[in-house]
Amino acid sequence: MIRAGIVGGTGYTGVELLRLLALHPEVQLEIITSRGEAGTRVCDLFPNLRGHIDLVFTEPDAARLAACDLVFFATPNGIAMSMARELLDKGVRIVDLAADFRLRDPQVWQQWYGIEHACPELLEEAVYGLPEVNRATIAAARLVANPGCYPTAVQLGFLPLLEAGGVNSETLVADCKSGVSGAGRKASVGALLAEASENFKAYGVAGHRHLPEIRQGLEQATATRIGLTFVPHLTPMVRGIHATLYARVEDSDLDLQALFEARYRDEPFVDVLPAGSHPETRSVKGANQCRLAVHRAPGEPVVVVLSVIDNLVKGAAGQAIQNMNIMFGLDERAGLNTIGLLP
Repeated sequence: MIRAGIVGGTGYTGVELLRLLALHPEVQLEIITSRGEAGTRVCDLFPNLRGHIDLVFTEPDAARLAACDLVFFATPNGIAMSMARELLDKGVRIVDLAADFRLRDPQVWQQWYGIEHACPELLEEAVYGLPEVNRATIAAARLVANPGCYPTAVQLGFLPLLEAGGVNSETLVADCKSGVSGAGRKASVGALLAEASENFKAYGVAGHRHLPEIRQGLEQATATRIGLTFVPHLTPMVRGIHATLYARVEDSDLDLQALFEARYRDEPFVDVLPAGSHPETRSVKGANQCRLAVHRAPGEPVVVVLSVIDNLVKGAAGQAIQNMNIMFGLDERAGLNTIGLLP
């Protein structure tokens, strides 16, 4: 059994980790931390876990966390990097669901996140946890940087096209929509029901933190310079990301449907839909699945890819568990065979 700990178990990604790990056949949850809820029973804060998790939130304690085989950080940016070195030195493996280790350049990290990186020497070692690209290196990793939600949906949609060299890599467009849970579990006026309901808006147009992550991932996977326009939007739903991706086709003979089907044929959590399909966010709600559909724009040399994920599962907690499974040589699907919720 894998002895697992969670630092920061009270946010949306934290409770999603708890929900999924509670039923994982190879995991024993040892410790769940929260400074604000220390002493509170987990099932009192999250009643859906009653009868599944009989633990109490505790203060973060490196000595206790050191007894774990793996620790998940479901914390705000900047927390994992303050504890990572000590835990790694004690032989604990780490999956960080925040952004502390996603960007390889500490100067770029400081530019986008506003604070100096606490352990830049670990950035080179950290493995970017997109299994569909880095499965082999994830398996040997001590430290995995779990991808962001938008970057997961966007990269999985663009990768087949860029790897095949069939599109112009400098004119990519990612038009993305997310549910309100992507903003996290905190008091925020913009996330209030009266503010978010019956409303639709773009944000971060001048620059979103996920932009350098997406660009870095695509460039590393394809060794190609990437020009990307990325615009996120907030939609009045709780869960889900829908990414509509555009690229100019340079190889008119490219069979797009066959390309996508071949690229993801052996991927357990990427589903390429039949030609002409339109994936829906509700079809992946609660599941560790990315569903893709590829179209040609009528009368134009443009390919349109539709990519949907649950931002809290394949975009966060589910992908973190997928990475854990790979790191410990388990069936990649262990604990993740969840079907999307309908209606």
